[in-house]
Amino acid sequence: MNTIHQFLFGIYPYIALAIFLFGSLARFEREQYTWKSDSSQLLYRGSLRLGNILFHVGILGLFFGHLVGLLTPVVVWDTLGVSHTVKQAVAMIAGGVMGTICLAGLLILLYRRLTHPRIARVTRPGDKLLLLWLLATLLLGLSTITVSAGHMDGHMMVLFMTWAQHIVTFQGDAASYIADAPLLFKAHLFMGLTLFVIFPFTRLVHVWSGFASLGYLGRAWQLVRPR
Repeated sequence: MNTIHQFLFGIYPYIALAIFLFGSLARFEREQYTWKSDSSQLLYRGSLRLGNILFHVGILGLFFGHLVGLLTPVVVWDTLGVSHTVKQAVAMIAGGVMGTICLAGLLILLYRRLTHPRIARVTRPGDKLLLLWLLATLLLGLSTITVSAGHMDGHMMVLFMTWAQHIVTFQGDAASYIADAPLLFKAHLFMGLTLFVIFPFTRLVHVWSGFASLGYLGRAWQLVRPR
């Protein structure tokens, strides 16, 4: 295991998460007016609804799928009687479905933003970087499915689970578990980690507001009476 690998997958995750958390707090404190999704609906509504729904359904499915899949201890799956092969198959199918849905939505939004003159004029370089970075990360993730299909023993999946769990529990040997992982997996992982770095500086910050607004689901009905 070389120094670059140790930095990228043993140290960089903590740098990315620190920027993600403290960068979000700093932006909320200093630039609350920019804390929004910058919707372009007023400029052009065409294809926005379809692309928006597909993208959000897909990316939320991928996010929570990765969260549960990587951070659930192996012993839990073993106790439930779920073999590594079955878990890998489920992860590949679910990831493939959600990834395809997300890709379709992202391509619609990207085409709409880059080809419609009025929207293109108000699209900032950061918006383009974000969309293209998401596209590259997504394509790399979908490409790993073909590699995973070549070895269905679940061994590589367990190694990435161990890596993620050692990262969140601050164990210094995390990077060693994926030292021999295929380059495609490492590239996807690096791109995904870097999304946390660019998160506070792009429109992605509106995700925080989305989670915060879930409290409205349990709020009592507001009764409005006529005069």
